[in-house]
Amino acid sequence: MSGICVVIQSSVTAVHLRNMEHFTTAVTHLEDLNPGLSPLALVTNLRKIADQSDNLTHDLMGSSDNRGDVHYENNSFITEQMNINHNLSNFLDEVTHHFITNDHDERGVVLTPDGTTVALAPLLLGIEYGLRANEDSNQPHGFYLLPLAKYLGMSFLQFGNATPPERLGPDGCWDNVSAPMVFTLSGMPTLATDALVHGGMDGAILGKHLSVVNCSEVNLSTLLRSYYLDTMEELDHDLNTHLRGRYRRPNFKKITNLSLLKEKVANALHSHQQKGDLGVESLIEKGMKDFMLRYMECPAIIPRCMWGAAPPVVPLNPLSPPLPFLYIHHTASPSKPCRNLQMCSKNMKAMQHFHQKGRGWYDIGYSFVVGSDGYIYEGRGWMSTGAHTKGHNSVGYGVAFIGDYTAHLPAQYAMDLVHHHLVKCGVSKGFLQENLTILGHRQVVAGTECPGESLYSEITTWEHYKVLTTRTSTVTDMT
Repeated sequence: MSGICVVIQSSVTAVHLRNMEHFTTAVTHLEDLNPGLSPLALVTNLRKIADQSDNLTHDLMGSSDNRGDVHYENNSFITEQMNINHNLSNFLDEVTHHFITNDHDERGVVLTPDGTTVALAPLLLGIEYGLRANEDSNQPHGFYLLPLAKYLGMSFLQFGNATPPERLGPDGCWDNVSAPMVFTLSGMPTLATDALVHGGMDGAILGKHLSVVNCSEVNLSTLLRSYYLDTMEELDHDLNTHLRGRYRRPNFKKITNLSLLKEKVANALHSHQQKGDLGVESLIEKGMKDFMLRYMECPAIIPRCMWGAAPPVVPLNPLSPPLPFLYIHHTASPSKPCRNLQMCSKNMKAMQHFHQKGRGWYDIGYSFVVGSDGYIYEGRGWMSTGAHTKGHNSVGYGVAFIGDYTAHLPAQYAMDLVHHHLVKCGVSKGFLQENLTILGHRQVVAGTECPGESLYSEITTWEHYKVLTTRTSTVTDMT
């Protein structure tokens, strides 16, 4: 159902948008309708609406003698009757029930303000596990990883040794970023799409957190609002103080390790294997390598469809990776860092318009652009020749930091995304040569101070930076 619908009381209406703000507002209304319901009972009911089976919960966690509003009978959940009106129930069912249509539209996912798409089912299950563990400390080590492990394990089995081994993903595009309704996957869906993995990682982070805090002070809508919707002012603080969705990857890395996650995936697949089943163990091993590369080593990249890119004027020339160079730029204009998806997207569109209309280039010139919002933005990407470093576009990638970094540096987190993640990702995926060279724009193109004095001084300390005694030879470039 689309259009306008009532989500609570006859006086409150909202468009059925699939974004985290609307879901959080619905949870707030649910809390208002049930002021005496504990967070655990509330999230358990939400999980049931999301169609997460009780058998799965029991298989992964085992039965328990929880106190409060949730108890067990014959190993199944029995929850207090929740006060909910018909329209609110319909909205929650639509937004939480995960499935993929024949047209590859992924349902049960929401768009967060930072541009990430998250499946709500594993998120809710992870939060529920954390609340349960808070009441019953006798939970298995790494319990918070179980919802994610289930999706990963089933996806590894689904694709087995298929070639190419696409065991995870894909990502996708929303029909409208400002008013999202339909999310369409960019390729063949696995049983662990990016949205399911994001939800599982967030559920693990929040579940681990909830297992140790004072849950009498927990309010589900406040927790979700803080994690996904709060404004981010500065990225150069200790990540421990930032229980935020944009820090998903580093925070997830803090609460797990490869051996623990592999153990939980194996546990989730116990019904599909015999002890010592080398075939399944091999699939888990290969799948976990894919997972670590895709979600831990590589940075999160906002695709072109998310920032509103126009198509290239003509088809772009392909590159022939692996390439030997990575060129560092700053945009200079815009001169200020962008700190949220809206501003970064506005900057990206403005740069693309200037490059296409003002300079007559086929597309935005850079391969990738780095915001100060915790994300890298896709320009021409890994496979298309850029227009960033005259005379050298076919032998290297151009990465630009949004802002003017003549007198100061980008946020440390933004620099780490390039230095410690994008570079390693490019090498691991075969786009960059292992012995690559990192250079500042000014080193190979005369007449420019790019990437700014401060940023240039910084990159001289990076691994793979090289001092040039003469300018490198040029090659014929297209735009």
